[in-house]
Amino acid sequence: MEREDLDRNFGFLLHDVARLMRTLFDRRGRDLGLTRSQWWVLTMLYAKEGVTQSELADLMELEKPTLGRLLDRLEEKEWVERRADEFDRRVNRLYLTDKVQEVMRALRKTAATVRREAIGDMSNDERDRFVDTLIKIKSNLLNLDANRNSSS
Repeated sequence: MEREDLDRNFGFLLHDVARLMRTLFDRRGRDLGLTRSQWWVLTMLYAKEGVTQSELADLMELEKPTLGRLLDRLEEKEWVERRADEFDRRVNRLYLTDKVQEVMRALRKTAATVRREAIGDMSNDERDRFVDTLIKIKSNLLNLDANRNSSS
């Protein structure tokens, strides 16, 4: 049976590169006192502040109780707050607090360093082409998923 060369399989490579970056970021995130799950929640809220807990659970592909426990811990640290939705008091929206801003600056700096180290000696053009290719692949996959959902 002929074996595929996984070193040239882009799906395998994407997964492996993401794993290596997560591992490196985890190591550095621990220096900030964060677990992977915590930095992931904080980063998602940084990008999508004001989402509901349900929306965030969907975005992160987490079960709602799992996310709820993570949010409880972040709320105890006074890094995240739940605020009642102005139109539906049963719904809570999630926000980063002022207290977490210094942590977020350190987190963003750490993330930028990891990305810069991962890129290494690639030129700006190489990096831009790489990112453009990833964006195209992401778009293709989202379109496939959207087409599948619309035909169901």
